Amino acid sequence: MTDLYRKNVGIVVCNSKHKVLMCARADKADFQWQFPQGGIETEEDVVRAAKRELREETGLISVELVSMLKNPLTYDFPQNSHAKIYSGVAYKGQRQWWVLFRFVGQDSEINFQTNPDEIEFKAFEWVDIDEAPKRIVEFKKEVYYKVVESFSPLV
Repeated sequence: MTDLYRKNVGIVVCNSKHKVLMCARADKADFQWQFPQGGIETEEDVVRAAKRELREETGLISVELVSMLKNPLTYDFPQNSHAKIYSGVAYKGQRQWWVLFRFVGQDSEINFQTNPDEIEFKAFEWVDIDEAPKRIVEFKKEVYYKVVESFSPLV
């Protein structure tokens, strides 16, 4: 039996100026901001998946692990969402394990073309962590508030 929630990793990246990386989705005409995130493969642990997804989506590799949430956070997809299907499997939502990395590189490392077949983002900004829930789509807000509450003291 398939889990109704896709196993996923959410990634918060902070810099030396105590700002966090938010990226604008490439598949939206407007600017819909979010933290990088992505699926966890069967053979991967959370940190390995987070580093892979971060590299694929943003090009970032110069990161150091700061913290992880002990328990996953879950959200449901909107009823009319086309994003419920991943690899041919229909999901109700995502179960996300959250990771906080500190970025120790230069902004020039950010490259949304790393995986040209699946470009996730079109722009980025470094923002105060409290700004993140204000920018995220409604159905993910509760998760983002919990992530911000947990990681804010560490950023």
